[in-house]
Amino acid sequence: MNPLNSSLLPEAPQGSPSLRVATYNIHKGVRGMGPTKRLEIHNLSLAVDALDADLVCLQEVRHFNHQEARHFSPTNFGPLAWPQEGQADYLAPDGYEVAYRTNAITRHGEHGNALLSRWPMGAIGHHDVSDHRFEQRGLLHVPIIWHGQTLHVVVAHLGLIHASRVRQARQIVELVEREIPGNEPVIIAGDFNDWNERLDEILHGANLWRGTDPSGSHKATYPSRVPVLSLDRIYMRGMRCVSTMVPKGTAWARMSDHLPFVAELRLDQQA
Repeated sequence: MNPLNSSLLPEAPQGSPSLRVATYNIHKGVRGMGPTKRLEIHNLSLAVDALDADLVCLQEVRHFNHQEARHFSPTNFGPLAWPQEGQADYLAPDGYEVAYRTNAITRHGEHGNALLSRWPMGAIGHHDVSDHRFEQRGLLHVPIIWHGQTLHVVVAHLGLIHASRVRQARQIVELVEREIPGNEPVIIAGDFNDWNERLDEILHGANLWRGTDPSGSHKATYPSRVPVLSLDRIYMRGMRCVSTMVPKGTAWARMSDHLPFVAELRLDQQA
């Protein structure tokens, strides 16, 4: 039995179908430094399974990293070694489709955004929104077919500098207005790094509204041990948020410096 698999969210509302969406910055599947460095990707696989989400939007995902693969070798770690396949494929529950695109090239490997989907995917798009040479950032854009309805999912990981985030949020607005038909629902999910809460108004320009529970509160996800900042978010157009949840506890705090943010969405019949 998965020790993380508890009742994370209320049961889905009756009536029209709901869609469970999770966004999670997995910190490249590794925590700590030096002799205390540990591989968490195997625990993260249990975590993704426990979320039981229709769509899982991941950031800081590695397709390969030669240095970490050598460090966490099968010789030293046996079955808990570095996975043979990319992290997105490794984390995907059985039956899920996987989309992954690299954002950043590093000395020993790379990392990027991924989408794991219980529903069929369309063509995978990637948009470079790097704002300066010290931070490589991108948007992963994937259309999903959900109950015969096309909805668009954009996985985002914005920059550490406020001015960069503003420009990147404007690029999200431009992407939505340029490439997504106005009558098709949109979900923008990811790590927005918006610690000073300044991006909502920009995203409203594309009719993208932040997912909150009925009280309107913003749930904190960072840092995972004592969360105080709402960095991980879901924005939407043509959908409404029924409930939100952030799982907490020692096991969740250990796996990444972020906690996952989970939301239950339904089509907005008034959109």
